[in-house]
Amino acid sequence: MGTRRKSRELVLQMLFQADMGKQAPDVVRKTFWAERGDVDEEARGFAEDLFRVASDRMEEIDALIGRHTRHWKMDRMPAVDRNLLRAAVAEFLGYPKTPRPIVINEALEIARRFSTPESVQFINGVLDSVGKELAA
Repeated sequence: MGTRRKSRELVLQMLFQADMGKQAPDVVRKTFWAERGDVDEEARGFAEDLFRVASDRMEEIDALIGRHTRHWKMDRMPAVDRNLLRAAVAEFLGYPKTPRPIVINEALEIARRFSTPESVQFINGVLDSVGKELAA
């Protein structure tokens, strides 16, 4: 697995931990990295950057996702899907030079590993729609 994919998976786990435990970003950072001493610096750096963007811009990210999931409220989505969408949209916003298809494809690969087949299609549609809005 590549460094960037590993970072994206770590961000998903951090966002999930914050979401489920209702923990502040600083608390998540401390506890998350204390349990993972084996993560290389490059993977950790990119994960930290994405987590910071996702945490700092959560309201904006959730509003963006919400506009493209009219029939799904954020709190009704499966937690993995919700946080994977947040991580990918954070990458759209924080790393606009990364091609959208790469961000989407990486999110789909992670969804295949951590979510359900139905979720993969859902995530693909939402991210494609959000990406088009951001490109406009």
